[in-house]
Amino acid sequence: MLTLHHLNNSRSFRILWLLEELDLDYKLVTYERTKAYLAPEQLKKIHPLGHTPVLEVNNRALAESGFIIEYLLRHYDTKQQFKPTDDNEAGWEMYTFWLHFAEATAMPFLVMRLVFNKVVQRSPVFIKPISKGIRKQVENGLINKNIVNNLNLMERHLQDNHWFAGEAFSAADVQMYIVVAASKARAGLDDVRYANLLNWLKRCEARPAFQRAGDKGGLPQF
Repeated sequence: MLTLHHLNNSRSFRILWLLEELDLDYKLVTYERTKAYLAPEQLKKIHPLGHTPVLEVNNRALAESGFIIEYLLRHYDTKQQFKPTDDNEAGWEMYTFWLHFAEATAMPFLVMRLVFNKVVQRSPVFIKPISKGIRKQVENGLINKNIVNNLNLMERHLQDNHWFAGEAFSAADVQMYIVVAASKARAGLDDVRYANLLNWLKRCEARPAFQRAGDKGGLPQF
């Protein structure tokens, strides 16, 4: 039995969605964030990192979205539906690039934006002007230009490709969903400038497995 430990409003939605795409039997254990918007301490009893996703397989606790995705495809995607086949070199390169790009390049700046916004929100009234000033400097000097650069790269790629690994939906799209959805919420996506990204989002959200995952674990809110 597979057991997914899932935190609301988190990247663990990716694994929930992929489990539904694979049509696997699994147990879902959900957790709520603390008032500080953190994962609860009890998750450290499941895995030392103390965050989600964590997938329990045969009494082993697997962590990290990319690794869990690769593990599930290696052991359960018997028809190779969600990863380009070995004879599709171009598809493999696109798949692998975007699978790693999501966490290595795109998410850090989105998380940084979230953290600075939370700091400003929780700052005492007399400190708030200072925290806002610091946030503005970091946004203008680092965060904004990197997010825009990443979005432009994604938009150009989807101009020539229906999905991130080419013509077929893959687990790279599952991995990239949080990046694009969070960007839409936190950066704003102009419907002309980022038409390809927004259309891709609609295609993802129209998938029956995506909708089942949302019904079971809730859609991530950013």
